[in-house]
Amino acid sequence: MTEMKAKQKKYALIGTGGRSSFFYSAIATTYKDTSVLVALCDTNQTRLNFANEQLQSLGHAKVTTYKATDFDRMIHETTPDEVIVTTIDRTHNIYIVRALDLGCNVVTEKPMTIDAPRCRDIFNAVERTGQKVRVTFNYRYAPHNTKVWELLRSGAIGTVTSIHFEWMLNTSHGADYFRRWHRDKRNSGGLLVHKSTHHFDLVNFWLGSRPQTVYAQGDLKFYGRENAEGRGETAFYTRAHGSEVAKRDPFALHMEGNDKLRKMYLEAEHEDAYHRDQSVFGDGISIEDTMNLLVRYENGAVLTYSLTAYAPWEGFRVSFNGMGGRLEMEVVENSYVNSGGEQALEGSLESRTITLRKLFEKPVDVAIPESVGAHGGGDEVLLADLFGERGAEIDGDMRAATHVDGALSILTGVCANRSMATGQVVKVSDVFVV
Repeated sequence: MTEMKAKQKKYALIGTGGRSSFFYSAIATTYKDTSVLVALCDTNQTRLNFANEQLQSLGHAKVTTYKATDFDRMIHETTPDEVIVTTIDRTHNIYIVRALDLGCNVVTEKPMTIDAPRCRDIFNAVERTGQKVRVTFNYRYAPHNTKVWELLRSGAIGTVTSIHFEWMLNTSHGADYFRRWHRDKRNSGGLLVHKSTHHFDLVNFWLGSRPQTVYAQGDLKFYGRENAEGRGETAFYTRAHGSEVAKRDPFALHMEGNDKLRKMYLEAEHEDAYHRDQSVFGDGISIEDTMNLLVRYENGAVLTYSLTAYAPWEGFRVSFNGMGGRLEMEVVENSYVNSGGEQALEGSLESRTITLRKLFEKPVDVAIPESVGAHGGGDEVLLADLFGERGAEIDGDMRAATHVDGALSILTGVCANRSMATGQVVKVSDVFVV
């Protein structure tokens, strides 16, 4: 067990898959004077052991590991101040609620949860315990997104009347959701919940408003076996490992050539039979890859939104129309994916521009503060807010997201799922009242 300093906050982490290292690496290095990890928890001991190895390689002492069935015992024995939840989406609510009931605050990866009943469980737990939930919306902290918030708040284009928001996921990052557990909507709520929660949270954040009604259409157009067959494909495989067919597929993930993926997933399969490298053109995919929404907000603004998960480049364009002009932003994270499927770090930036077009004035290119690190420069700022000495006290932009923000961000996607199923406009308050 790590020897703790008096001012260190104690954390336990559950869910030691790919996203967990974002948090425990920061605790072990940059924030080792203010934070300490006291326990790791997962359903898979091999992954727990790998996370411990990673911690030790970063200079953090080995910590006690617990299986998920021993979550309560972990809390009682290690007494963390906060629990970090990075499990699969459908189980977030289980550990959030239990941690709150056991007297811990919670830091949870997005989405906070995947549907209205689970969301209600979390709200009830917050209300009865008085504990806090933070949702880690790193995109709020990217300097260009903060700059848009500042411009809109300053009245640069007057009252915002409409927004058009187009997000492209490329054939590396976008495809990855169709290789892993996210491909089953029961686990993730689909990309309109799992991924778009970022984007809908940004719109809520930028507008300072809440979604009121949602209409959506969505389909599986590109991925999946039936679509591949329709394009004339005849060679298929279930997973990449051990497949000769996969060697010729630029969409295949080959874990044996990546030490981290091999140790975290391939060598852990004997415990849970989870295959991280499933074919994106296989059976069993129940999420959409092409989605379009129309959302009205309580302040009267209307959003048109699209998400494409098989684009040749990754990034987004967003435009705001207002009574006094128009604000436009384009962010290119990766301009292309080569034939080997390789790309830069997720959320890294190739270019970004913000253009302010006031009525009857020449357009102005807005200066954007420098970005450092992944997810457009938001990751490092978020980590400082979570684990730094002063935390959210330094956040004059009010970017720290609560369980209320977590609920409002997923409700657009949850209502979109209902709209796609029924073909009807869905009133948010009919699904969940925040």
